[in-house]
Amino acid sequence: MSDRSPNALYAMLRKLGQHVALSDVETAALLALPQRRAVYERSSYFIREGQANDHVHILLSGYAHRHKITRKGTRQILTILLRDDIFDLLDGLEGASDHDIQALTRCEVAMVPRGALAECAERFPGIAHALMRDCLADSALFRRWMVNLGRGDARQRVAHLVCELALRQAAAGLGEAPFVPWPLTQEHIADATGLTSVHVNRTLQAMRADRLIETPGQKLRILSWPRLERIADFDGNRLLLQERRSIHQMLDVASSRRPSEWNRLVRA
Repeated sequence: MSDRSPNALYAMLRKLGQHVALSDVETAALLALPQRRAVYERSSYFIREGQANDHVHILLSGYAHRHKITRKGTRQILTILLRDDIFDLLDGLEGASDHDIQALTRCEVAMVPRGALAECAERFPGIAHALMRDCLADSALFRRWMVNLGRGDARQRVAHLVCELALRQAAAGLGEAPFVPWPLTQEHIADATGLTSVHVNRTLQAMRADRLIETPGQKLRILSWPRLERIADFDGNRLLLQERRSIHQMLDVASSRRPSEWNRLVRA
């Protein structure tokens, strides 16, 4: 669902509030930033490699991804973007973007002039600190992607992607336990994990057969979080501690709704 708050920058406030407690004055300064909304249809581009960009985007609804295209025409997905994510914060500071950002689904965004946000950060150190923390969290996630791509086998790579998106979506309040929205096709998973679509298909089939996940429609159900976490070599503490709490709160809520079934499957 799209954020229909009178001020779309409440989405930025929610995200930065995961890192730093902002004062009332800092909150008012953020909400007073100039902004405009825009809608991007599925597969359309927010920004293309080599294109200048003077705005910061906040994703209000939908999913998008960063990617690079090789000279041979193959695509490597670098990050999945979801609701409340702030992107283009540092991208394009040197002029042109060095990668593409494309809508995975229909997306709505808020756009803030980069110069206005930079001036706000200069005036309010708390806002600068929150933005820096968001960049650091994004960098930590990117480094983990690199380790997963370089050292993980197919099963670990796919499991890690599932764990990461489940954790981040729980923190953003997306989905209803025990189901996680899953907008990725097998082609997207392949391009995010460095595998072929055929290999991804076989890996997903094996994970379903092992009762790790179910994939009904455009949703994914995690049947055993502890087992999936071990296979993925995943540690939520590498992301935000708040996100770590959120995923376990999600599991606990589902457990309280169906104690016998959920405890048997998720706690296995």
